[in-house]
Amino acid sequence: MVRDARIANPRGGVWRSLLCFLAVLLPHSVARASEEAAPTPQVTRYMIVVTGGELLAGAYADGHTHFLTRTLRPLGLQCVGSMCVDDKQADVQEAVRFGLGKANLVIVTGGLGPTDNDITREALAGVTGIELAEHPDVLANLARRFGVSIEGLRSNLRRQTRVPVGGGYLKNTKGTAVGLIFNASERVVVALPGPPRELQAMVRDELAPYLAKRFGTRKPGCSVTLRFVGLGQSQIDQKLKEHVTMPAEIIVNSQFSGGRVDFTFSLPDDTPEDRERLSRLKQSIVKCLGQYIYADDDTTLEEHVVGLLRSRDATLALAEVGSGGALTAALSAVPESDEVLVGAYVAPTEAMLHDLLHARGDSTRLVDVLSNATRSQWVVLVGPVRQVEGQSRVVDVTLKHPGDRTERWSIPLGGSAEMARLSLTTQLLDQLRRSVKPL
Repeated sequence: MVRDARIANPRGGVWRSLLCFLAVLLPHSVARASEEAAPTPQVTRYMIVVTGGELLAGAYADGHTHFLTRTLRPLGLQCVGSMCVDDKQADVQEAVRFGLGKANLVIVTGGLGPTDNDITREALAGVTGIELAEHPDVLANLARRFGVSIEGLRSNLRRQTRVPVGGGYLKNTKGTAVGLIFNASERVVVALPGPPRELQAMVRDELAPYLAKRFGTRKPGCSVTLRFVGLGQSQIDQKLKEHVTMPAEIIVNSQFSGGRVDFTFSLPDDTPEDRERLSRLKQSIVKCLGQYIYADDDTTLEEHVVGLLRSRDATLALAEVGSGGALTAALSAVPESDEVLVGAYVAPTEAMLHDLLHARGDSTRLVDVLSNATRSQWVVLVGPVRQVEGQSRVVDVTLKHPGDRTERWSIPLGGSAEMARLSLTTQLLDQLRRSVKPL
């Protein structure tokens, strides 16, 4: 739900801020007091502005537009356009002005973090004329998250506690940057964090309920999301067509990133009968493609692997060359990873890795040394990138199981360096997922 901003305007516009503030709060109060007072569902037009120089440079594709449109359409929201702009205030403001001329809702993604190029907050304050102020609740939550006093928060982190005084904020359960709501007269500008994991949870849990009350959109229907790895998007789609009976009224959406595919199956209403239909559909899909499914909720592949290791009281040690520490970084981002990850070594060459571990010999000798040094049951060794004649670049991987069983395989690398590393990380995690089977 939207969190209210403090009523404060250091330049004297108290009444204007108060009116904007009440415009957000009154629909919430009325809805709580009586369901009959809820506004009639209607179509709301909106524009999307995706920020990020990396997108314009072709480093990766825009996935936000796809997620937002497929998530908001069942609520009665109509997207009339999407654009991508650079992380510059003038560019963001020009895009928002254009959007406000086409729709009464503009959703901006990215640029809410603590770095110097995170300028979305200030850009939107400038274009809407709505001032920003630190919110005491956001400030307290951020200090608690970092385990410091409010006074101990660094100034760049405190930037993330500044929210519109004429509007409010959306809680972020997956990160530190709250979403922002600027109420500009009859129009609204919403700013969402850039990381997909943060944005998607915020849209489902915070933005959708807010829009239902602010614009009278429909409440979300029911849906189930299945997360796949090890099988391509088109392959999954083909197998669903061949082996699963899909009712015509079920809306199917999919999203692909770095070798991982999410398929969402939804119905416009949310009744016990609808939920039962989705449950039966899920069972049919699991029966057909269960070996490729790692989650039916927001659980990431990294979280799933860590969970498997924890369920077995197992430990893992890593040694990386060709992956540049990407696997270590991915697993370390999981809060419980310190319970399973007992050692991680990264070196730019295999020779330096041997020196680091005081080991000589082949990969088998290296994993044995690492296993003994860390007393870990599982060991993953990612070798250097090498060129195979007539083929693409590959990395050799060695995986040591409990009981000294060892397996080796090669993973081809393709695409840009960033995409290749992401795909490599996914394949390494998938192999761990398949090897460390649940109890």
